[in-house]
Amino acid sequence: MVPKFSFLTKGKGVSKEKLTSFEMALRDAGIAEFNLVKVSSIMPPFCKIISKKEGLKKLSPGQIVYVVLSEAATNEHGRKVASSVGIAIPADRSQHGYLSEHHSFGQSKREAGEYAENLAAYMLATTLGAPFDAEKNYNEQKDIWKISGHTVKTRELTSYGEGPEDRNWITVVTAMVLII
Repeated sequence: MVPKFSFLTKGKGVSKEKLTSFEMALRDAGIAEFNLVKVSSIMPPFCKIISKKEGLKKLSPGQIVYVVLSEAATNEHGRKVASSVGIAIPADRSQHGYLSEHHSFGQSKREAGEYAENLAAYMLATTLGAPFDAEKNYNEQKDIWKISGHTVKTRELTSYGEGPEDRNWITVVTAMVLII
């Protein structure tokens, strides 16, 4: 069971109840009608990242679907919440890559996304034996990776929100959906 396709998605939901806000976030992301199973963070070799629209066509309601899922929720007025998935894929697609889930409070959308992207790059660097300084972000180290022969593609997707004034719950979700 090695996924051949994957897609990124994100959503946001607001409700009086925390569970309902989570459901609304999954609906917004387009994945509420599936039985989601959280998995760890390996991007399979040769797994093609496709569009959400194309990916959803390959799935059926009620299907068990594997996801790397990040979620965060709050009902505290003005509190920042973010959920991010970072991706790091080696140029040699016969090798696996890494996905990272990051859930945060107080970070901006950009900060959370960069953190998730850097985390995925760091995890991949440790398996490739490439030099990587965890105190610097990936963009500051791209030249080092090219020099040492490790070209890596990275990206991230982040869902962001702030706690509503009326003390309702807000939930943000971000997922890499893996299609077998």
